Amino acid sequence: MTEYGRGPGSEPWHPEDPLYGDGGWGGQQAHAGPQSPYGGLSQHHPQQPQYGEWGRQQPEHQGAQQQYDEQGHQQSPHYDQHTHQQGHPQQYDQQAHQQGQQHGHQQYDQQYAGHLQEQHYQQGGWDGTGAQPQVPYTGDPADPYGQQGAGYGAQQPDFYGTPEAYPPPEPPGRRKAEPEQRPDWDPEPGDGEEEHAFFAGGDDEDDDDPGADDPGGGRGRGDRKGRGGKGKSGKTGKKRRNGCACLVVVMVFGGGLAGVGYYGYQFYQNRFGTAPDFAGNGIDQTVTVEIPKGAGGYDIGRALKAAGVVKSVDAFVAAQSQNPNGKQIQAGAYLLKKQMSAASAVALMLDPKSQSNVLVKPGERNAQVYAAIDKQLDLANGTTKKLAAKQYKSLGLPSWANSNSRILDPLEGFLWPGTYPAAKGMKPDAVLKQMVIQATQAYGRYNLAAKAKEFNLADPLQLVTVASLVQAEGKTHDDFRKMAEVVYNRLKPTNTETNQLLQFDSTFNYLKGESKIHISEKEINSNKSPYNTYTNKGLPPGPIGNPGEDALKAALNPTDEGWIYFVATDGMNKTEFAKTYAEFQKLKDKFNATSGN
Repeated sequence: MTEYGRGPGSEPWHPEDPLYGDGGWGGQQAHAGPQSPYGGLSQHHPQQPQYGEWGRQQPEHQGAQQQYDEQGHQQSPHYDQHTHQQGHPQQYDQQAHQQGQQHGHQQYDQQYAGHLQEQHYQQGGWDGTGAQPQVPYTGDPADPYGQQGAGYGAQQPDFYGTPEAYPPPEPPGRRKAEPEQRPDWDPEPGDGEEEHAFFAGGDDEDDDDPGADDPGGGRGRGDRKGRGGKGKSGKTGKKRRNGCACLVVVMVFGGGLAGVGYYGYQFYQNRFGTAPDFAGNGIDQTVTVEIPKGAGGYDIGRALKAAGVVKSVDAFVAAQSQNPNGKQIQAGAYLLKKQMSAASAVALMLDPKSQSNVLVKPGERNAQVYAAIDKQLDLANGTTKKLAAKQYKSLGLPSWANSNSRILDPLEGFLWPGTYPAAKGMKPDAVLKQMVIQATQAYGRYNLAAKAKEFNLADPLQLVTVASLVQAEGKTHDDFRKMAEVVYNRLKPTNTETNQLLQFDSTFNYLKGESKIHISEKEINSNKSPYNTYTNKGLPPGPIGNPGEDALKAALNPTDEGWIYFVATDGMNKTEFAKTYAEFQKLKDKFNATSGN
């Protein structure tokens, strides 16, 4: 509630102020100096009389009587005094709106009759001459200030002069900020600093403090000493909280730095550092590692690392590149030791003794492949041959295979040359299936059906049979295309030289399971097997071996030079060709002279 003469402000009057409720600003203002309570500005009172009229109004004030507007209820009179040191009385019209409140705030409706002129408050009186004397107020039992000296003159005690007194009231524009209250003890370092919300969390000790709920619980020196002397216990709780928070921060940043360092080290090692590697030739434990066809250095390294042979892929790749023969590692199965150095692993893989494979050579017959599988898998002789005869349909043969019921071995010509893993513990049908799949894929890369019609053959199987004959009779790559032309020329219906008889020793040897060069005419002429091309026209029922890709390409692209005869003149590696029977006789004589037959 704002009183007349006091501007609104944020500074309340304290109830214990001896002048609390006093209605004037100017009563003690003169002690503070000659400044006007309104900052030197004029205060206009429209209803206040002119200076000339004060003389007629003074008798009313000298009687210490004041006029009150009665509202039908009694209340204690209070006087709002607007005087400086001389304290000139004024007439008030006061209305009380609250009853029974002693020393409380009251709102007054103050009217100044007839005053239309500026009122200047000066030290010597209303006009500065000091002519108007101060008229004291008659004491009132209900007035708390009635027993004091008359007015606010020199005889009135100074309530603001002692050190313990409250500061004198000042207008809002002149109020100064209260000085910051300083504790009466020596604060410890950091007491005055504002604590961050992260470190200000409470703990159980603070929750259990019996004085925590005290609304006025200011903690002075006595309270701090009562809790351990100079706030020791409280400070311990705060320090413990601060310490835990700092520990969390340190752990977070420490973990981040550790992660960055670890990944940085890994990055450096991967890019610039030496790859991890085992030392030595490995331990006694062995393992079989299968290397697929077409695998490169990194593929081989990953397979070896997965099997526990080498410690890292990069170490193997580096060792392979440093070995002059490192690129010669072939597909297949290798029997290696665990925890080998990369260099030792490369050297052992280049040693044929470490290879646990079955090698199918171009032109090799199935009987030889079956025996090699039995040996590599440590099986009884004939195990793989019997299994092939029973399960050949489930091994992945192409649909055009086995078109002739007189075929001796349905898998002949379909075990593609190459190296295949065959380690102990593996099944023979698994090894055979790998070979058949490779052959099917190789034949599928060529349009065998169209080529067969081009060479007047019945089906792709006959084309594979021609390739097997070329592989068996030819000795070199240059011989293959000429040998293919000999086969096609002898199969022609217009062939009058041999009358469509192939007359190949290789077919008779396949029938016998032999590889003889010298075969008697009696033995040949007495055998009527369809594989005997001396007594049967045309091709044998099926391939007589497993042709390689060179022989297959030669069968697809023969020469066209008229070759119809050939003789291995040295009996081993040199094959010579002839176009007429007379030329053939000369080559035959040369062979007989060389072989002593």
